[in-house]
Amino acid sequence: MTKIPALLTLAFAAIGLTACDSSSNSTASNDTPPNILFVVLDDLGVDQLPVFGYGGLTPASTPNLDAIAHAGVRFRNAWSMPTCTPTRATFFQGRYPMRTDVLNAVVALDLANSQVSPFEKTTPKLLKEKGYVNALIGKMHLSGSDLNTANNPLGNGVMHELGWDYFEGYLDGGPYPIDTTAGGVSQVNNGFYGCGFVPNTTDDPTYGADSGACYQASGSCSALSLADAPTPGRTCMEHGGIFDPGQSCKPVKPAYLDFETQNGYYTGEWIINLPDGSVQVLPASDASSRGYRSIMETDRALAWLKQQSADQPWMLSVGYSAIHTPLHQPPVALLPAGSEETGAFTCGTGVVAEQRTITNQMLEGLDSEIGRLLVEAGIAQFKPDGTLDYQPEKTNTVVVIMADNGTYAPSVKAPFNPARAKGFPYQGGVWVPLIVAGPMVSQPDRDVPHMVNSTDLYSLFAEVAGIDLATAVPASHSVDAEALLPYLTNPSQASIRSVNYTEMGTNITSTTVPSAPPCVIPASNVCVQVFPQEGVCLDQSGIWYGPGGVAGAQGLGSCCAVNDYRITQGEEVVDIMPDSQRAIRNEFYKLVRIERLNCSTNQLESTDEFYHVNQATPIPKLDNKPGNLLAHAVMTPEHQQNYESLKTELQKLTDSRIQCPGDGNLDLIVDAADVQNWKRFSTENGGNSSWYDFNHDGLTNEADLAVINQNMGRDCRPA
Repeated sequence: MTKIPALLTLAFAAIGLTACDSSSNSTASNDTPPNILFVVLDDLGVDQLPVFGYGGLTPASTPNLDAIAHAGVRFRNAWSMPTCTPTRATFFQGRYPMRTDVLNAVVALDLANSQVSPFEKTTPKLLKEKGYVNALIGKMHLSGSDLNTANNPLGNGVMHELGWDYFEGYLDGGPYPIDTTAGGVSQVNNGFYGCGFVPNTTDDPTYGADSGACYQASGSCSALSLADAPTPGRTCMEHGGIFDPGQSCKPVKPAYLDFETQNGYYTGEWIINLPDGSVQVLPASDASSRGYRSIMETDRALAWLKQQSADQPWMLSVGYSAIHTPLHQPPVALLPAGSEETGAFTCGTGVVAEQRTITNQMLEGLDSEIGRLLVEAGIAQFKPDGTLDYQPEKTNTVVVIMADNGTYAPSVKAPFNPARAKGFPYQGGVWVPLIVAGPMVSQPDRDVPHMVNSTDLYSLFAEVAGIDLATAVPASHSVDAEALLPYLTNPSQASIRSVNYTEMGTNITSTTVPSAPPCVIPASNVCVQVFPQEGVCLDQSGIWYGPGGVAGAQGLGSCCAVNDYRITQGEEVVDIMPDSQRAIRNEFYKLVRIERLNCSTNQLESTDEFYHVNQATPIPKLDNKPGNLLAHAVMTPEHQQNYESLKTELQKLTDSRIQCPGDGNLDLIVDAADVQNWKRFSTENGGNSSWYDFNHDGLTNEADLAVINQNMGRDCRPA
């Protein structure tokens, strides 16, 4: 692995910003497979978007997403998984989490067993067989990272191993916390900069500054004052710099300026996987790694597109970071005229009004960048009035936009319930926008009311490329994806799914390592043991009960202990995050099954909830606690019939998982190939975590080889 300056990115940027030749501006011939542009939105449920009928009392302005939605098809009944990694995995392997053990968002403690396996037949591997070139830009969070290299067996080259020809993005699950030292300057003036930049003196008379020196990572410096920008410190940050308040530029950059510490949305460690498998790392201190993430993500996507040949189809996946926490103001230049001034905001997790405003502005900035992506890719153009002119029938590119899960609690819009949002299988946690536009769409600007699932994108990508999943994917890989293309080509298409499904569980961690410390999320009234670091808990608007937190230097070891402690403090107890959560629905009814630890018995207890749901606008029928039909003394015959039917479907699905001890390459046969794969992973990465760590001790060693030998010759394939 080589840490180098951003030579590749800068070389791409030098080519210019003309429209890409690789995106057709006229209808393609029948024998030319369409290009695919896949945009993933982060933590953005249907509650955020007026084009889906919601948006709350003060919706964000999203003219570009609106234009794309009106030019294509709006799937108004699409489900994701409750958190990011499981959903993102389903996009590219078409299999429910229960089949892959990718059950929750991957964190540093999670073993490789709960990360996407290199033995999966991922979308880029499929499309490559049809001549596609594949790239992934930004966030996709399918693996571990250098936060714990022992649990990331493929290292920084993981995305190449999973099938992508080119990757330029992050392995982390989201931006790092905001640097409240504003790049180290608080060490000099004792200021606290909640939003990562030095405010002006109107917004902060004590620690603000109206002039100063703006240093770049390269060492260059320019003077900034109110004559240049309303808030010089913010402008400096927006351009990748660190603002030294009240100072003039020095020949040598002051030693206290910190370009190593990441600062929310304005930095990132960029990992690059090149087509030959080599890896480059651009740290946060590199000039090309500094700037607003949505802009950097768009820039890199366009840079890759401009290198593509017009005679080879491509699939480009762009994982935007927004609107994941931390909630951080976007550059003013991305916002509509007359936007609320946020220079005096503290970016504090407990200031609800600030959180709402920043969420809207982050979404508006994201919308601006999505519009720029389409225009500079040659897929659309801007009209003289600045609105998007998108005519997909004149292109040879299918545009797919979907979110990875519902909105996170602090940003949820009415009438959705913040306590039943991201992280839960309720409607607010899994009901997400899905937009598809392209030359094959018949009668665009319509809604599809039928149930679809994030797994179904795996089928759509294959359908667009002309791939038959039944023959292209090994029979040992049970695929849960259903067809989506018929909804695009046939406006009268009946529902293909009879039920929809979502789930979230507990990722596999080492049997020899303690669980993550507890963190309470007040907006969801829940205690979780997911975040290994205090900063991540605080970044999620949480209260840290681990070492050094509110319960003292030692901290508490479990959520049960948290509730005991809260009782002693005269505080209300909180819910404990379920160990597993599943939901299944038909057209009108929804069954939710929760498994949660009972602190009194130390046993998991399973509870069913049953709801009537719909997608009405502006007030949908949601699965809030008062609507639990099982709480009624007597259910109607219709309710009972649907409940029993969904229980049967859920059991059938659960029973369809196949366990095959000793099989690590997913072919459901334990044979010599497993021994060879074990040898590889027992030596690579120090013999730590891998998909051949069968006893889940975080090591790939002789104990795991013994499991293979004990099951040698076993054939687990269904008869």
